[in-house]
Amino acid sequence: MSLQATVIMLGVKDVDRAKKFYVEGMGATIVQDFPGFARASLGGGSSDIALYEWEAAAQDAGVSPEGSGFRGVSFHYITDTREEVDETLRTAEAAGAKVVKAAQAVEWGGYDAWFSDPDGYLWKLATEA
Repeated sequence: MSLQATVIMLGVKDVDRAKKFYVEGMGATIVQDFPGFARASLGGGSSDIALYEWEAAAQDAGVSPEGSGFRGVSFHYITDTREEVDETLRTAEAAGAKVVKAAQAVEWGGYDAWFSDPDGYLWKLATEA
């Protein structure tokens, strides 16, 4: 058996705000929608994303809800072109994301950019080369 991530859950401060960002802003499709929880398909064979109230997610896992700064995880969207990086970054920013690092050529020959969603989760957009 191999481990697979079929759903990635994010603890969020405001589920409605997170749904607006991911669904209306970034084009995800709602799969489940309950008070305090939503699951959305990111499409294209990607894992689904679950949005769960921060405190409830911590309680579910049996851990403290305290946490700040870099969480040691980021999401990466590898695209085929620089134009797709730029377009996705513009879409994210229009939806309420904060651009953390503007799109630029990088030393290994690719092109990348970083943004954070409304809850501070980091996304990297990049070409492979």
